[in-house]
Amino acid sequence: MAELPSADALRLSVAQLNAFFGDAFGGGELSTGVVELEPGRVRVVRPQSQVSLRPGGVISGPTMMALADMAVYALVLGHIGIVPMAVTTSLTMHFLRPAKPGDLIGDGLLLRLGRRIATAEVRLWTEGPDRIAAHATVAYAIPEGVG
Repeated sequence: MAELPSADALRLSVAQLNAFFGDAFGGGELSTGVVELEPGRVRVVRPQSQVSLRPGGVISGPTMMALADMAVYALVLGHIGIVPMAVTTSLTMHFLRPAKPGDLIGDGLLLRLGRRIATAEVRLWTEGPDRIAAHATVAYAIPEGVG
């Protein structure tokens, strides 16, 4: 019997995750990717881009939601391995202040890695980690038989 995934151990590296995302999503749009991964934590970056801005010159909500979701997908896969059908079951986003133009950083923290559901939080920012622009709580369903 295979060992169950653990929040204390990784099964993938940053390079393996970025390779998977590049293959699965057509080449890493705008170089968005995982830059740090350790047990229970991930950092992802979406480089500054005009297409991410909404009228008013701030980063759009859909861009921030997509990065939060990608951060948790990377965090979950980092702990369970390449399981493409691990899917989002919920995403709650709180927009705290406008995200000024710049590289959008997402810091994810694994809150719980269960047999069927993983839950994490993500803090998004452009100006620095002390000026959080948005906070998300994301849950992922883990397919049966992973482990």
